[in-house]
Amino acid sequence: MIKGVIFDLDGVITDTAKFHYIAWKNLASELGIEIDEKFNETLKGIPRLDSLIKILEYGGVRQKYSDTDIDSLADKKNEEYKLLLEELSKDDILPGIEEFIDELRSNNIKIGLASVSKNAPTILKKLELIEKIDFIADPSKVAKGKPAPDIFIEAARGIGLEIENTVGIEDAESGVKAMRACNMRSVGIGVEADLTLKGTSELSLEVISMLDK
Repeated sequence: MIKGVIFDLDGVITDTAKFHYIAWKNLASELGIEIDEKFNETLKGIPRLDSLIKILEYGGVRQKYSDTDIDSLADKKNEEYKLLLEELSKDDILPGIEEFIDELRSNNIKIGLASVSKNAPTILKKLELIEKIDFIADPSKVAKGKPAPDIFIEAARGIGLEIENTVGIEDAESGVKAMRACNMRSVGIGVEADLTLKGTSELSLEVISMLDK
């Protein structure tokens, strides 16, 4: 029985992918690397440092940068990203998400967040949703990012439930792999999962309850 729902953030609750893309593209250009939107898709759901390493490897310059360099470059990207986030508002919640969250709450279903973004609390405040989330897993406190299952396990722990009583919602293959790695039932938004939906507007308690059958 579903007692808790664990959301990814980007591409499920809101879409800040455009901001990530602008910030990564600008940083890559400074380093003499050109990336496009197709390459940016491969960064979906991947932690910041791993994304940067992927960009450096793509540009064939990984060996030029020390771990300290990489940390400072990742921080630089994040500062630009945070400036871009200032534009975010309640209007940027994806279709049907707030209604779905309200439906879950009215049925006493716990809500957790399993996002690799350290900016998740800031984003949820901008969207005026933070008070509706029972627990936000801290990505800096888990050993491995997606596709490892650690952050989903932590989110389930945070809402006080066994994995078998939870369902996770993702839009990235790495996230679905993470859920499968801990036997959490999965809903995919535009990505293959235990239950695959075309968009967030299709989400409802009745729809995800199909996973109980």
